[in-house]
Amino acid sequence: MATPMAFVGTAGAAAVTSTFTRRAGLCAWRLSRRGAAAAAATGRRPLTTPVATAEAPTPVVAGQGSGGKQQKQKKQQQQKPKGGGSGGGGGGKKGGGADDAAVITPRAEDFSAWYASVISSGDLAEGSPVKGCMVIKPHGYAVWELLRDDLDASIKASGAKNAYFPLLIPQSFLSREAAHVDGFAKECAIVTHHRLRAVPGVDGAAATVEVDPDAALEEPLIIRPTSETMIWSMFAKWIQSHRDLPLAINQWANVVRWEMRTRPFLRTTEFLWQEGHTAHASPEEARARAQQMIDVYADTAERMLAIPVTVGSKSPRERFAGAEDTLTIEAVMPNGWALQAGTSHYLGTAFADAFDVTYQDETGERQPVYASSWGVSTRLMGALIMTHSDDTGLALPPAVAPVQVVLVVIATKSPEAAAVVSPFVDEVTSRLRAAGVRVEVDERAHLRPGARYYEWERKGVPLRLEVGPRDAAARTVMAARRVGAERAKFSMPVGNDFEGTVRAELDALQAGMLDAARARTAARIFDVDTYAEMEAALGSGDADRVGLFRVAWKCDEANELAIKDACKGGVRCYPRDGQAAAAGRKCLGGGEPATHIALFGRAF
Repeated sequence: MATPMAFVGTAGAAAVTSTFTRRAGLCAWRLSRRGAAAAAATGRRPLTTPVATAEAPTPVVAGQGSGGKQQKQKKQQQQKPKGGGSGGGGGGKKGGGADDAAVITPRAEDFSAWYASVISSGDLAEGSPVKGCMVIKPHGYAVWELLRDDLDASIKASGAKNAYFPLLIPQSFLSREAAHVDGFAKECAIVTHHRLRAVPGVDGAAATVEVDPDAALEEPLIIRPTSETMIWSMFAKWIQSHRDLPLAINQWANVVRWEMRTRPFLRTTEFLWQEGHTAHASPEEARARAQQMIDVYADTAERMLAIPVTVGSKSPRERFAGAEDTLTIEAVMPNGWALQAGTSHYLGTAFADAFDVTYQDETGERQPVYASSWGVSTRLMGALIMTHSDDTGLALPPAVAPVQVVLVVIATKSPEAAAVVSPFVDEVTSRLRAAGVRVEVDERAHLRPGARYYEWERKGVPLRLEVGPRDAAARTVMAARRVGAERAKFSMPVGNDFEGTVRAELDALQAGMLDAARARTAARIFDVDTYAEMEAALGSGDADRVGLFRVAWKCDEANELAIKDACKGGVRCYPRDGQAAAAGRKCLGGGEPATHIALFGRAF
């Protein structure tokens, strides 16, 4: 039987204690009045607890809110959506039957609420009994698996091997690297006890459990916020000679960082990620590895997710805690805000020094070990959702769509017609699956066709095929694309090259989504020469003027902080390409000679 543990929510906040036990499965939570109303209306837990901030609105489930807006959304939910939404050939009035929870808040009206409603209607995730944590549902997790498996293959191709390290880290480990502990101290969850005890009920009340004060741990344990310290404690055992280098280890795991303001997929208390850690004989090798992995991430974002990214370096103020250099891929979302989609760090010898890791070179001398670390997380899912979805709902690139093609069978009560349709559906399905297409057959007779079309559109399925008795007899299917300029239905013959035709459609959809995202990104990057121009754009209230601002910049932490405080926009990165343009220009912040070209902007 697993031993229950108690943990303190945030380092240093010993008064805030939570308990859990695998045996009892006990948990307690309190929903706000607003969240409870939404849960009662939709049957789902809210994706987030709304927190009003000046910097960024917090996403809420469609239907949450207050005052007139809440009444407006309630009225919208009472109106059944049209069967086809805005997708190709959606079925119009014949598609009745979609549930009220399918209503998507218009993106132009409220970006945060739109984002949350896309997640909810797309059946990707929902809130959990644990504040700040979410449940990733099967459809959402299947997207993550496709992304994870492709990236895992790329990581292994780079020479790294997978391993797994403990979730719990001795508190003393974090103390060994000063910059590292300073960067994560406020986000750490701490296990302080290893046992609960039963408390009998009084006057007929039910028994409860509490932390056993006699079960305090000798040393508190940190629930993994990142694994540099744990992994380097093991590298100290594994690295002795130059023959042991380079060493490259990757881990797929969950981590916990205590967040005050959470957003599904973008920022949650617990999230999934991969973290790679490497050890090298020289700083040049470690830096090259960091560059190699940021390029792997950029390739994955564009090739799999159809998300264009800018590769660059973080400013000293924005670097990973303990890093000498942090590389990043930055994506621009449809509202003009930036999203850090992945990072790769050159760590120098900080962690090797903290854990006394050295190696013996060919001459027998002890030498320092240099490090890199790199990682991406389920944050990429948030980028994917925001980049491609629309007011109909989720839109997925075929590469990461769990269902690439849905075959909607039009029900018929005629035995003769069914005898024609059924074998034709079996043939189409088997041929597509044999060609490597992820296909699902929808034969639900209790739902009208339009309702089914709309459901699959909300789930982001790239290509819909429809087949009825006439289609089967003619050996054709009716096809409709989820996105793109050409969304009207069209006939597709089921001939000898049917599989090739479908694959070509999926490839064209993937390429088209990347091209469209590139065009939107280009339209959101503005060249400005003065701070006044950037401040005016960010404060204008005009959504079309918000984006990333490419400026000449002298690396200055004080100026960077002052600008961030004034307009809520900071240095997202120094782009790898185009730095030569800084020569001869004046810094936007202070008028001194520029040292970099920087991208400024607001960020999730």
